[in-house]
Amino acid sequence: MTPKNTICIWYDGGAEEAAEFYARTFPDSAVKAVHHAPSDYPSGKAGDVLTVEFTVCGIPCIALNGGSAFKQTEAFSFQIATDDQAETDRLWSAIVGNGGRESACGWCKDKWGLNWQITPRVLTDAMADPDRAVAKRVFEAMMQMGKIDIAAIEAARRG
Repeated sequence: MTPKNTICIWYDGGAEEAAEFYARTFPDSAVKAVHHAPSDYPSGKAGDVLTVEFTVCGIPCIALNGGSAFKQTEAFSFQIATDDQAETDRLWSAIVGNGGRESACGWCKDKWGLNWQITPRVLTDAMADPDRAVAKRVFEAMMQMGKIDIAAIEAARRG
């Protein structure tokens, strides 16, 4: 059954490669279908890959090879909750090591320009601590990080 809501992500080529990378990298992710253009269009020819249906962590998505008219920005990102440092490291390294680049506070960008937040659950929990002093310490620790260091977050939480 086709979901009622699907995230559509615009690519300047590379939609199929991106979807395949996400399917290999993230749990509960898969490429569902590849659709080719039935005729020429502004950024491609008949037969080119036009859209790719895929999931990222169970979320339905469509990758669209729309051309160079629009670029990805930090205004949209996938936030991936991780359970431990090993998972955080693996996902971060997969994105950055595949032509992506690091950013701040758990954010990184893949080689297609899509933004990701690799966010350990311990960080999310600590930021929601009812003790605002704890949340402040954790927030200030996070602001100094690229990839999130769970041990440093836990230390900040303890004070």
